[in-house]
Amino acid sequence: MTTRRAFLKTGAAGGAALVVGFRFSIDALAQEAQEKKKPSPFDAWIHIDKSGTVTLITAKSEMGQGALTAMPMILAEELEVDWNGVRVEQAPTDPSIYDHGTGGSGSVAGSWLPLRQAGAAAREMLVRAAATAWNVEPATCRAEKGFIVHGPRRRRLAYGELVEAASKLPIPDFNKVPLKNPDDFHIVGQSIARTDIPSKVDGSARFGIDVRVPGLLYAVVARCPTFGGKAARFDATKAKAIAGVRHVLEIPAVGAGAHTAGGIAVVADSTWAAMQGRQALQIDWDHGPHASESSQTLRQASETIAAQPGKVVRNEGDAAATLVGAEQKVDAVYELPFQAHATMEPMNCTVDIRADRAEAWSPTQAPDWTRSAIAQVTGLPPPSINVHTTLMGGGFGRRYQADFVVEAAQVGKAVGAPVQLLWTREDDMRHDFYRPFAYHRLSGAVDAKGNAVAWHHRIVSTSIRSFWDPPDRVKPEASEIGGAVDLAYAVPNLRVEYAPVPSGVPVAWWRSVEASLNAFVVEGFIDELAAAAKADPLAFRQRLLAEPRMIKQPPDSESALDTRRFKGVLDLAAAKAGWGSPLPAGRGRGIACAFSFDSYVAEVAEVSVDKAGLPHVHRVVCAVDCGRAVNPDGVRAQVESAVVYGLSAALKGAITIAGGRAEQSNFHDFEVMRIQEMPVVEVHLVASTERPTGIGEPGLPPAAPAVANAIFAATGKRLRRLPILRV
Repeated sequence: MTTRRAFLKTGAAGGAALVVGFRFSIDALAQEAQEKKKPSPFDAWIHIDKSGTVTLITAKSEMGQGALTAMPMILAEELEVDWNGVRVEQAPTDPSIYDHGTGGSGSVAGSWLPLRQAGAAAREMLVRAAATAWNVEPATCRAEKGFIVHGPRRRRLAYGELVEAASKLPIPDFNKVPLKNPDDFHIVGQSIARTDIPSKVDGSARFGIDVRVPGLLYAVVARCPTFGGKAARFDATKAKAIAGVRHVLEIPAVGAGAHTAGGIAVVADSTWAAMQGRQALQIDWDHGPHASESSQTLRQASETIAAQPGKVVRNEGDAAATLVGAEQKVDAVYELPFQAHATMEPMNCTVDIRADRAEAWSPTQAPDWTRSAIAQVTGLPPPSINVHTTLMGGGFGRRYQADFVVEAAQVGKAVGAPVQLLWTREDDMRHDFYRPFAYHRLSGAVDAKGNAVAWHHRIVSTSIRSFWDPPDRVKPEASEIGGAVDLAYAVPNLRVEYAPVPSGVPVAWWRSVEASLNAFVVEGFIDELAAAAKADPLAFRQRLLAEPRMIKQPPDSESALDTRRFKGVLDLAAAKAGWGSPLPAGRGRGIACAFSFDSYVAEVAEVSVDKAGLPHVHRVVCAVDCGRAVNPDGVRAQVESAVVYGLSAALKGAITIAGGRAEQSNFHDFEVMRIQEMPVVEVHLVASTERPTGIGEPGLPPAAPAVANAIFAATGKRLRRLPILRV
């Protein structure tokens, strides 16, 4: 919700313009607190010039999710201008003005109301300016396609003719300005082609890796293959002999805030020369304190920890006592590996560091973090650092980090010339901030009537917050329990616990964060209880969702799960998939549902297993409730993308650890879904008048459990460890 707003009068090229400032936030109290700290918290700008051109200046990054199409759609709708009349500009990086950061599936969800209110306020000011010019009541005027129109005579004034007068009017109260009736929407809710697609098709789009500036040098870094290791000594003689190599230098590791590995940087006239120079380096590595860690040692440590009570994060009834006397008890252990982000564009950053200023070009989800990281390395004041946010070839949370930026700044500062630091695919795979490893131990019970009566879930994982936060402030479960602690199903005796397992492997946010882990476990185990009750998996879920409830877990959570909407997507997915109808011989159906980022997604997978034990996914039917869909085709594309990503993690890729290092290095041993392997994906949207909620990530969590449950239906084999390479 929006609280305080302001309109500014400004001079523009060629004359006055109307400029609207507003803050993206869905939490009014949080915004008020921020406004007390910052007297002028304008986070994005709407600019209308004398030609009538409307420009939305936003700090949200475009990484293929379509935010820079959906956001101007909202503005154009409320402002009553043609869709083609709105331009979008990337905001300069200035955290004192703009709300930077693109993640958490929040760009559209967070901008929905602020954009509508800002557009409505601008519209009302233009109406009042026209009414004054005509000496009529504002109520007799209306906005229509970039004009203010009056009465039956249909007198018209273009927005461009009114901006100077409108900019002098009193500021309307954003909380009282009348918003457009959604029944009258003609842009929001329509499928509009994304604005970033044409340039990506014709090759003119500029990603971070495409940046070229005069005098540019290219750098790569040799990093210790083990996590936490460093160079003990190195000899650069052979590297410097490579044609085109200009510099070889050591850059130190950086801890809090960036977590770079450090290493030996090779700077050259081309990327190829830099890579050849790196290959010629002679380095003796100090492999550090984690050189003995492996996936096996991590599993063993997790087994030991899971055998002991963890921190209780939800407790209702008496699960332990109920399990002791249960007629039908089910025990299970689920395990999920580290996962790499594997963005198609590897990490890169271009910098030009001068004595008194710096410029950077970065494909980043956090340009403000980019600026502060460069300031930390160079000692320059942040306002003297200009960060250009480029298009990016995928993010998935990886580009919220600043390690590649820090490395670029370290090298750029040292050589005194523009530098583009590039990561190869191998660098990216071996030095990621991975999705955590997780180990889950569950016990559940059903009674003689087939009712679920107990659920005990103990989660052990390599905690994200334990890796990033100072020890005195760490809350290890903060990014690990969502999707498990807020269990949607009505089980009277419920206990959820969490414990971290120590590890030297760097971890961070991966697409859908803990929801991608916990949905596989929860939706797999609820299927196991259904089988124990000899019940149809869908009917069993529906019975546990029969009583509408609002679940807010943890109690201080900002969101609440509505079981009616949860059940709604389950019912829709099942209906569209033909649940219960005959399938070809050898196929099985599985269903799963998840709530994440305030959205609800259910998926039904149709799967077969061939004679060699290889699973084949033929069809995935998705039902989505993300509130009002601003751009329905954009929503469908996001869900399809999430299914691809989720199936890759379910059936293909895993990062395994041996000798303190990642064993995988490229797509030959970290496989993803190929186009010929992809199933038919159908996406069905729930018609809704609720506010838009997240959609970039919620389509991913149900994919793995739907497939695993379908394999059980087809073969009778229960699979609890990912990836499912063979059955």
